[in-house]
Amino acid sequence: MDRLKLLITGFVQVFFVAINTYFLSKEFYIGVFFCAFIISIIWSWNVKKIAFGTFKDRLIYSLGAGLGSLAGLIASVIMFKYL
Repeated sequence: MDRLKLLITGFVQVFFVAINTYFLSKEFYIGVFFCAFIISIIWSWNVKKIAFGTFKDRLIYSLGAGLGSLAGLIASVIMFKYL
């Protein structure tokens, strides 16, 4: 269960990083501010989990981050297609 939480937190954080990168490229100011705020909140919780975790914990977190990045790109492209 703890490893699933790590995967999910890595996913969510990098999901917002990917969306924020897209928002930055489109100069969508409200979206940039919102995503940066969420990224910072999530990161403040993640630091302790990852810093004191095992190598396997770091791999699980990184897998979630990779998946979150892909999902964030897909979600932001879809969002802008319909806005």
